[in-house]
Amino acid sequence: MEKLRCIVLDDEPIGREIIENFVKEIDFLELVDSFEDPVKALMFLENNNVDLIFSDIQMPKINGLDLVKSLENPPVIIFITAHRDFALDGFETGATDYLVKPVRFDRFLKAVNKAKDYISLKQNSTVHQVNSDRIFIKSDGKLTKILLDEILYVEAQGDYLKIVIQNETYTTLATLKSMDEVLTLPKFFRVQRSFIINLEAIRSLSGNMVELVNGKSISIALNKKEELFQLLGIR
Repeated sequence: MEKLRCIVLDDEPIGREIIENFVKEIDFLELVDSFEDPVKALMFLENNNVDLIFSDIQMPKINGLDLVKSLENPPVIIFITAHRDFALDGFETGATDYLVKPVRFDRFLKAVNKAKDYISLKQNSTVHQVNSDRIFIKSDGKLTKILLDEILYVEAQGDYLKIVIQNETYTTLATLKSMDEVLTLPKFFRVQRSFIINLEAIRSLSGNMVELVNGKSISIALNKKEELFQLLGIR
């Protein structure tokens, strides 16, 4: 695997220097640039490809969460924050991990290994979109065509995805984030970190649970419920 190109973004010089030095200790990381100003980092990302961003969350002008949300195709993100309360918000943006200041090297190493594994998995994804209404997946040693309309839900299970259609279930090596790019609104919706559902497959709703036509019940993340109801036209 080639070195992972990364940038560091933190408005605090000491915090930025610590992460820069940690990056230089990891042989599979390449420090491309380092930024104090999030606006300059955003301009850099619009014209340069990187694999990994280490970003503080609380910064002037643009916080780290909003910066990542503004990117059309964000790289892998590891957030760095002095506030544990930001962790959930960070994960909702698709961050791979978050580190709490002061950052220990052993915890940093764990996070970058997780990021490396995720990037490797994404590069070797076995989901192939051939046009807007179908995909091919590698499952049980063969390529299988799946029509998107037939998918009831997709579930993340570690490094694998379980894709459930009306009468069959397939397991393939891929990330849920990669399926986010295929299964899009208004037909599909990610109701929580581990599930994407077909909105047309919903049979009923009760509390924070949604039941699908095959009898599968899935919990709805609290911050996703209002959006789901809006998509379904429920007031």
